[in-house]
Amino acid sequence: MPRPVPKISLRDFAVRRAEIGAQIIDAAENVGFFILVDQASPSKQDIEEMFELSTRFFALPDEIKSRWPFVREKNTGWERDAQVRPSTGVADPKESLQLQWFRRSSYWPHDLPGLPEFEDRVARFHSQIHDLSMEILSFFAVALGHPADYFRTAHELEHGDALSTLRLLRYHAKDSSTPAVSPPNGKEPMRAGAHADFDVLTLLFQQTGGDGLEVLPGREAHGTFDTLHSTTMSGSGPAAKGEAEWTPVPASTGEITVNIGDMLMAWSEDRFKSLIHRVRMPAPGQSGKPRNSIAYFNQPRPQVIVQGPTGKYAPLTAQEYILNAMHKYYAATQEAERTEEEKTPMIAAAA
Repeated sequence: MPRPVPKISLRDFAVRRAEIGAQIIDAAENVGFFILVDQASPSKQDIEEMFELSTRFFALPDEIKSRWPFVREKNTGWERDAQVRPSTGVADPKESLQLQWFRRSSYWPHDLPGLPEFEDRVARFHSQIHDLSMEILSFFAVALGHPADYFRTAHELEHGDALSTLRLLRYHAKDSSTPAVSPPNGKEPMRAGAHADFDVLTLLFQQTGGDGLEVLPGREAHGTFDTLHSTTMSGSGPAAKGEAEWTPVPASTGEITVNIGDMLMAWSEDRFKSLIHRVRMPAPGQSGKPRNSIAYFNQPRPQVIVQGPTGKYAPLTAQEYILNAMHKYYAATQEAERTEEEKTPMIAAAA
């Protein structure tokens, strides 16, 4: 049966702090996804304004947006139809802009026609999300036996190597001039192929009307992709047997969907669950309009050490962890793709 994704109200945060923290930790231990509502900042109006700004950016001609091309080594910039998911073997039908705080002066778009406020408004929203992220991560720090500011220090933005990333996304309309490419071997086309996040914590904003996000329970160890393989590759496994099902997470402007990343799952020695998730195409008869979302990936500075309280896993720097996780993910999913007749070439792409 689908596992419900809990909603957690942040109303009267200072007064209800202990209650809210307990609900968040419970959701992280037993589900892996949760939805925040009633937050003071960013407000629903802030989020609506950010979606409006994002829509205006993506409406610019490609020749303007391409002045800030995606640079893989820096995980920053604009790209279109370029992110290939090993779970599908084709690029997600979307465009995105990735922004890191310390690269504002060199890699953030500026002097955009009709958008003179772009930098300032994005910077304000970025700060709001980061502050909220640190409040949420303080609960995880204490739960793991650390001071409340443990993760705030690990994610300090003012350093020249802070890797947390804000990502603006726009998935193409279903009937747009850029048709969805069908994955090999008859797989269902996806807006975002099934994957896990490799960061610590992801905050996702979904604009109302852009449904399609789904999560899959049942992942018990970080860095393993057996659930992903069995349900998206071979058509067997827990989901096919009725033991687990994809759970929809409806889009609603103002709500914040939060999911645990693999790095926090490792840091907690698999106590907090990082789940496989995907974004489906609209079903026949459903609206095929574009889907707008905004994600904030909390990722520590490269040399921060990732290790749980009992030493279950060997210590790794955050940079080492991400590189190892990406290698394991792509190697494993590519091998699953190749098992029948060596039918699909190996594909290298960013997670």
